[in-house]
Amino acid sequence: MSFLLTPAAFIIIIFGAYFLKRGGFFGENDYRPVSKIVLNITLPAAVIHAFDGFERDMSLFLVVLIGCCCSLLPLLVMYLLTRGQERGRRVFSMINAAGFNIGCFSLPLIQSFFGPAGAAIACMFDTGNAVMVTGGSFGITTSLLQGQKTGAGREDGQPALPPLWKRFLTSVPFDAYMLMLLLYALNIAVPEWILTLTKPIANANGFMAMLMVGLMFKPEKNPVYLTDTAKVVAVRLAMGACFSLLLFWCTPFSYEVRRVLAVVVFAPVSALAPAFTEKSGGNGALSSFANSISIFASLLVMTCLAAFLGV
Repeated sequence: MSFLLTPAAFIIIIFGAYFLKRGGFFGENDYRPVSKIVLNITLPAAVIHAFDGFERDMSLFLVVLIGCCCSLLPLLVMYLLTRGQERGRRVFSMINAAGFNIGCFSLPLIQSFFGPAGAAIACMFDTGNAVMVTGGSFGITTSLLQGQKTGAGREDGQPALPPLWKRFLTSVPFDAYMLMLLLYALNIAVPEWILTLTKPIANANGFMAMLMVGLMFKPEKNPVYLTDTAKVVAVRLAMGACFSLLLFWCTPFSYEVRRVLAVVVFAPVSALAPAFTEKSGGNGALSSFANSISIFASLLVMTCLAAFLGV
């Protein structure tokens, strides 16, 4: 039962941060500097350490493609399911159904369940997922809904953003994934002194990521918010169940790889989803709420499934 200690610690950190914010210790926007630290410092360090000692297997590059497909398909499903709805609601449904929060939430959890080898597999999955969550879902959603009127009968223009390739190159976590994949493909080990220097930073990723989640948590009572959020979370769980079964039973990987993939597809909504929802003309506050709810649902499902598959 010791494997339950890490999820329990994560829950304590999340609620601790939330109640400290409610008590005035943290401000409403204090999650911003914390998220910058996670995305630009602790997460890249954790990615580096995830690949340390991981034996090269070129067949695992298929996991990168799997990560991208698992992020894309729910978006297309929601595009079909939301036909007839006004644009803002479709934006919310499509962007928040697509993509996973691996680095800022699932990576520490996977590492606690399956060790560094499991974390490396999750990082490869997240490399494909990153193509969607760092701008791909935004580009596809706005392209598919281009010209559709809002509920007020007004056509929304697309907000100006840097080119997609530039957003990828300026994303520190994405660059860290690409660098480690290149070294992995070339069978080049990270120098020991770099691992030693970055180890304390990597160890802090779990705490900082959960602190960020707690600071971002925003309870809502609006029945419309609750209904739309429930639909998105239900679709994510249903798609996650389909992906989990397919990846566990129908892929040629070893049991160790298949069980990580079966668990990681239940990861919560991407931490970047609220920003891209708002930029696409959707409800950013609703996306933040859905993000928070999906975290608790994912924590429960991932923990139970990891226990069932053997931690």
